[in-house]
Amino acid sequence: MGTSKFEIADYLDSKEMIAEYLNTVLEEGNNADVINAIGHIAKAIGMTKIAEETGLSRPSLYKALSDGAKPQFATIMKVLKAIGGQIQVNPISTYENYDTTTP
Repeated sequence: MGTSKFEIADYLDSKEMIAEYLNTVLEEGNNADVINAIGHIAKAIGMTKIAEETGLSRPSLYKALSDGAKPQFATIMKVLKAIGGQIQVNPISTYENYDTTTP
């Protein structure tokens, strides 16, 4: 009996699961982790569909979302939009008492 490689994309089967996964990686991971997570989500949805929605080729997507890749911000934004995500900024505790009136 052999074992198969674990693929997170196999478990990203709902919008809620995708959002939870990506939010967790954004909170706890680094840049490379976020790019990899977006790649996993794109695979779960389907690279062909993501390619069509972004206007990028499948090979370009695989390259941009592979380990060690450093895709352009515009590429990340296109893919996020295609997977149904968005970036939202929330204040963090470090800046809670930041005085915006002081030059």
